[in-house]
Amino acid sequence: MILVTGGTGLVGAHLLYALINSTSTSTLQSSEKVRAIHRKSSDLNAVKNVFSFYTNDYESLFSKIEWMEADITDVPSLTPAFKDIEFVYHCAAYISFNPRHFNTLKKVNVEGTANVVNLCLSQGVKKLCYVSSIATLGKNLNGSLSTEESEYNPEDKNSVYTITKYDAEMEVWRGTQEGLDAIIVHPGVIVGDGIWSSASGGILRSASKGIKFYTSGGIGIVDVQDVVKAMVLLMNSEVKNNNYLLVSANISYQDFLSKLAINLHKKPPFKLIEKWKMNLFSTIDWFSNKVFRTKRRLLKATVTSLYKESYYDASKIKKELNFEFKDYEKSLERISRNYLRDFS
Repeated sequence: MILVTGGTGLVGAHLLYALINSTSTSTLQSSEKVRAIHRKSSDLNAVKNVFSFYTNDYESLFSKIEWMEADITDVPSLTPAFKDIEFVYHCAAYISFNPRHFNTLKKVNVEGTANVVNLCLSQGVKKLCYVSSIATLGKNLNGSLSTEESEYNPEDKNSVYTITKYDAEMEVWRGTQEGLDAIIVHPGVIVGDGIWSSASGGILRSASKGIKFYTSGGIGIVDVQDVVKAMVLLMNSEVKNNNYLLVSANISYQDFLSKLAINLHKKPPFKLIEKWKMNLFSTIDWFSNKVFRTKRRLLKATVTSLYKESYYDASKIKKELNFEFKDYEKSLERISRNYLRDFS
């Protein structure tokens, strides 16, 4: 039996469809029973919405999932979910770059992952796949593209999210030292459809309203369907105790936002906004939060990332598993079309 944590998130929802759908490319595990955990406040209808982009028979497929209410930070509620489990996909995470959320990030990302790893060990799970991030990979001093071998530098100005995701990885590697077979994937910025509350959903919402400005940075992106495909392929393979970078394209923010705008029938951004202005907006945002208790909207860490070129080389999985990524332009076209389906 397969267990998925974070099943109501972007990756988890698309993964559940791939595991449940008997015609998917996931060969060995498509016939396995699938259990997914969710918190009481989770929106299960969002998962159905993801399924609806694949098939009209989404209700029937959704009903095949065994849902259990549990929290990865609560061992008593989590333990029953591991009964009869052989394979675990750990997708659950808390995403925030706000230093005020550090304790929550540590609780969910680090302690929660430690709980998952410990239960995998105690319950005899055959293999674990952990969804990490490109954020935990370092930047090469010679200016070359970052790879799986690019070491995390604790001396860098790492965000609180990056710190906790790296520490979570250490829990997974600790599990491998204690006998657990595991795989870690490092997706770039994941673009996908259906879970519009995700990070890429936020970008789509902004692009659909029209964006005049762009920043000078760039990032590696990847289609959620490629992330899922790679995860299942790695879990079905003999590969173990290894990590893989998942990036289909390195793209500037200007190009990224322009392509989204065109697909959403809006004008592309046409003016570069200087970094000092964004830093000023961030300072005003901080002041407003301190004095008037308004919600932070532009963190310093976000400004830094928007002006940094973070590019990656995903040739390892291409070479070792003959993996092919989707064309990112076609991915953005599909995702934009589905966004318009839900909100036009």
